[in-house]
Amino acid sequence: MDLTRLRGQLDKIDEQIVDLYEKRMEVCSQVAQYKIETGKPVFDKPREQQKLRSVKALTHNEFNSRGIEELFEQIMSMSRKLQYRLLAERGGMGNLPFIEVESLNPDKARVVFQGAEGAYSQAAMVQYFGGEVNSFHVDTFRDAMIAIDEGRADYAVLPIENSTAGIVSEIYDLLAEFENYIVGEQIMKIEHCLMACPGTRMEDIGTVYSHPQSLMQSARYLSKYSWQQISMQNNAFAARKVAEQQDKTMAAIAGEYAAKLYGLEVLAKGINHSDTNSTRFIIVTNRKIFLKDAGKVSICFEVPHESGSLYHMLSHFIYNNLNMNRIESRPIEGRNWEYRFFVDFDGNLSDSAVKNALRGLREEAINMRILGNY
Repeated sequence: MDLTRLRGQLDKIDEQIVDLYEKRMEVCSQVAQYKIETGKPVFDKPREQQKLRSVKALTHNEFNSRGIEELFEQIMSMSRKLQYRLLAERGGMGNLPFIEVESLNPDKARVVFQGAEGAYSQAAMVQYFGGEVNSFHVDTFRDAMIAIDEGRADYAVLPIENSTAGIVSEIYDLLAEFENYIVGEQIMKIEHCLMACPGTRMEDIGTVYSHPQSLMQSARYLSKYSWQQISMQNNAFAARKVAEQQDKTMAAIAGEYAAKLYGLEVLAKGINHSDTNSTRFIIVTNRKIFLKDAGKVSICFEVPHESGSLYHMLSHFIYNNLNMNRIESRPIEGRNWEYRFFVDFDGNLSDSAVKNALRGLREEAINMRILGNY
């Protein structure tokens, strides 16, 4: 067998495939024009399923049947993306229900954070909004989401990810549950400090209090001592407890901001073993707004529980040349082994490529929501 001759035959067949593909896409553009004029949706799942059955029936063995199914899934996917683009060019995309703003008006804002005074969330809030911000604190993340949902606060500051411990899964679930939206983010370097009442010596300490995650992150340092470790709901609660008790046998692990607030003496700084430990906080509001210079979009969606469904959703980012920088999944309550996906990608809601991708996702995914542009 002559390999060169066989490759020549393949080249001729490929030329025919390309020619037929372009002819098909030209017809698809006419289909898009018809749908624009009649208001019909781009995605017609029953029609696509019928089409896959018919082309598979034209093949002569199971292997080719599966290959043709994959090929035509891709062809029809590209057809839809072309139609979405033509809809956008002809003004058929509609307007996203988000309002562009110049600033968040921090001078007039009332902000809520979770935890006690001195929490890392408060430090992140001050860094984002400034030291004169009008704020209050609540005990739980849910309480913070309820406060902005009810209008008692304009914004909430919530931790969503730590560089060493990973995502805060509860925040993802709350974003899906509440009609609240991300409008900003603040990254804080986490430097745990050992603190106690003024005049306390290391040999006086018998018990150390902190959030279990902070105790874990400081395990290497703590292993040098035989102190009892007690978990607290929040680092700031631990600092406040030590300050209130005025007991030199007690110490807390928290941020330096908490030590200053409660009048405690820092005995050791940076006791967490990772010097790159940072936490990303999000700024959340109940208004559908985004800053003019926002550069990241967060969305969540569900997909049909069938082969290839997630792949087809993600192809909208590739086609529109959008850089996806994060994907997370969370189980859907009451539906075993089904998941909700959270995606972050670069872009602004005013960009045509972003609008095009979101239109495709909205038509093809289940319960797609824009969580914010920031």
